[in-house]
Amino acid sequence: MHFARNSALAGLAVIPLAFAQTYTTCNPMEKTCPNDVGLDSASFACDFTKGKSALASWSAATGTSLTYDGSKGAQFVINGKNQAPTISSDFYIFFGRVDVTMQAAPGVGIVSSMVLQSEDLDEIDWEWLGGDTTQAQTNYFGKGNTTSYDRGTYQSVSSPQTTMHTYTFDWTKDKVDWLIDGVIVRTLKYADAVGGENFPQTPMRLKLGNWIAGDPATNAKGTIEWAGGETDFSQAPFTMYVKSVSVTNYNPAGAYQWTDKTGSYESIKLSTAVVSNSLNTVAPTSAISVKKAQAQGSDAVVATSNFTLSASSTLSSVISSASAKVTSSTAAASSSAASKSSSSSSSASATSSQPAQQSTNAGVLNTVATGLFSAVGAAMAFLIL
Repeated sequence: MHFARNSALAGLAVIPLAFAQTYTTCNPMEKTCPNDVGLDSASFACDFTKGKSALASWSAATGTSLTYDGSKGAQFVINGKNQAPTISSDFYIFFGRVDVTMQAAPGVGIVSSMVLQSEDLDEIDWEWLGGDTTQAQTNYFGKGNTTSYDRGTYQSVSSPQTTMHTYTFDWTKDKVDWLIDGVIVRTLKYADAVGGENFPQTPMRLKLGNWIAGDPATNAKGTIEWAGGETDFSQAPFTMYVKSVSVTNYNPAGAYQWTDKTGSYESIKLSTAVVSNSLNTVAPTSAISVKKAQAQGSDAVVATSNFTLSASSTLSSVISSASAKVTSSTAAASSSAASKSSSSSSSASATSSQPAQQSTNAGVLNTVATGLFSAVGAAMAFLIL
């Protein structure tokens, strides 16, 4: 569900989840932005029945304070007005499968949400209205295009506010499948999304939350009607439970580079390095090192790739091959740097990568390795600050 798409909303003291989910602080279709921190492994999973420790790879929205249930997991509780407990993954994925086992919140006007969203406002949604005990909603948007609201569908599901179900996005460059308990209930093909124009296709992160659509003080009449009516806060608390999350990333990488302003999946490159223009350093990446580099280099830090993809090569295969070679070279360089600097040695950790799917040009790989050898010393000092 979309209401407003304005990055200025991020500064407001109270932001309903719908607003928090549909803004961007830097739209790569409008200007050059830092690269997206990638999930650099093929899979990720967390079990919220284990408590707060499961939040290690998530960021909580301002004002969010989760509680935990040993059997049902994280509790997203609304006790009154102006509350929207929300968490977002610290990483992005570039096509993949997301499974969330959860129980939606009850209450007229209360909306539980499971959303994938990119920085250029591509979006894939699952949403549950607290007063609708027999259905779940699916929706999608491309590039923030809200010229029509006819893309949503309603899918039958048994007692979503009292029963745990597993809801899934399976997202590729060709289609999106929405599943309930392992059964496909909707498919969107690339060509059917206005010829691909509105197809979600750029790196996205996962957002989970519980928000109020039925408060007339903060929402328009149309929103309240969509949500089923005004919320009766005397019936609070309204609790959404998330038991577990499982993610499969179809294109693992340390970061995702936006090479132009088209918003096309073909323009996204998988990056194995972070480059700081201000320090002219290169370093092996993981989600952690990317964040360190971005934090220390401010807006001068841009994640990028050290090599150019061949026009005839597939994105994932070339990156996987190069990543394997670069990892090996980086590890050797880190070992060499260790003999000169104990501080550099403590941070020399090569990132893992998938096996190569096809061979790539050896000259390109040698160039990458050589560049990493020469820069790794400075990179290690940069990362351990």
